[in-house]
Amino acid sequence: MTATFKPTDSVILPASWNFLSPVWQGNDRDVQQGLPHSQLAPTWQLLLLGDGSPTRHLQLLTGEPTEVDVIDMSAIGFDHDNAPDAIEMVPGPRLRRQVWLRTASGQRLAYATSWWEQSHVDEYLQNRSLPIWASLARLRTELYRDVKGICYGDSSVLEAAFEQSGPFWGRHYLFWHHGQPLTVIYEVFSPYLQKYLGEMQLHD
Repeated sequence: MTATFKPTDSVILPASWNFLSPVWQGNDRDVQQGLPHSQLAPTWQLLLLGDGSPTRHLQLLTGEPTEVDVIDMSAIGFDHDNAPDAIEMVPGPRLRRQVWLRTASGQRLAYATSWWEQSHVDEYLQNRSLPIWASLARLRTELYRDVKGICYGDSSVLEAAFEQSGPFWGRHYLFWHHGQPLTVIYEVFSPYLQKYLGEMQLHD
């Protein structure tokens, strides 16, 4: 079954996806030990380096339901798609999904791209307009969120979409289910969240 998703505005480029041009990158070791608070404030580390659901966290922060605008569902076959290396752990052929996470009132809070084994998408994303966390929670799916890397970088597309100046913080992780990799997810968060989390860096 093929679904067609139309871009909601001119800043979206569904033929590709919006990865950051890194100023700094950290690996899973950095994720495990955490970053200096002068580099990333502890409240932001809870969001970026923790293993909880970002859509749930965003809802708790804003007091509004987290809603999803799906902007791309593309079959990419066995292409690497400029994705994090962890994509190799997700069997092909694959499907790429891009979304905006926003408040019910319309404020964009995050951008996310995920890569799935194409044959499993309909099983795990029965309602494709729901956040992934909500979809999997409905199925009572047991998951382990394995944060593999963190990035601080620029994107002119995301600057326009968030209406916020960069650089931005992003991360990517693997979802494991029954000991098997289910999907790779790459997320970038809007600096607008400083309204709730405070400044991204602590200063002496």
